[in-house]
Amino acid sequence: MQRNFLKRGDAEIYYEISGTGPALIFAHGLGGNHLSWWQQVAHFGANFTCIVFAHRGFAPSRLHGAAPEPAEFAGDLAALIEHLRLDDVRLVAQSMGGWTCLDYALREPARVKAMVLACTTGVANPALFRGVDDAALARWTESSGKEIARLSTAGIHPACGERLAREQPALHHLYRQIDLLNADLDKEALRRKLRAACTVGPERLAGLRMPVLCISGSEDHVMPPAGVRALAAVFPAGRFEQHEAAGHSVYFERAAWFNELVGEYLRVGESSTNASV
Repeated sequence: MQRNFLKRGDAEIYYEISGTGPALIFAHGLGGNHLSWWQQVAHFGANFTCIVFAHRGFAPSRLHGAAPEPAEFAGDLAALIEHLRLDDVRLVAQSMGGWTCLDYALREPARVKAMVLACTTGVANPALFRGVDDAALARWTESSGKEIARLSTAGIHPACGERLAREQPALHHLYRQIDLLNADLDKEALRRKLRAACTVGPERLAGLRMPVLCISGSEDHVMPPAGVRALAAVFPAGRFEQHEAAGHSVYFERAAWFNELVGEYLRVGESSTNASV
């Protein structure tokens, strides 16, 4: 395994590289860092060069000065890709990581061979999508705030959900411990910035021709499944999959299902790419 820091402006971005094969980059969510992907790196390392990193402001990355700005996330990813001299990449994003990866794909579409957006709509604004289920979105909006408050009161991390805490308490504990590595970060302020960046409409997204797999959990109270489903429909090569017994962190809660689904998707993408050469 290789590990290092990449300096960009006032930030030093921590990253790790392991495995062999085509480049597969993982971008974590607000409750995580590079450690969040332990179940994916172990699975995909035999066939891919797995690259994990911690966003600026998230330990062990270092940020000197102001609070992290989501507007810098895609630039950090671009700098890392350039630093590692990668001609093409496959991106796997969870929640906040979707802002990073979708923004990067819009900037450098030719370099992204495939993209997985898990429990996220990133910089897109689902309210602008014609195919969104308005009734489902309204029901989710009405219930999500109450459910997140109830979970928090019960000592359950909202990004995990009640089912994970009940069925896999060790995983719930591990998720909370990873989250606590960034306990000093003002995540609510960062969350507001992320929401303000949701401005991209379907016209721009329709220009992304790479395969895009959008994944959701039916019990997600953090990101509306109806929005993720509508996002998948916008991409020319988009696909939507949902786990019916998972919350916001499908990759963490249902790793075997997630890994198999993503692996199959990447294999098909690689076969299509090779056939077109």
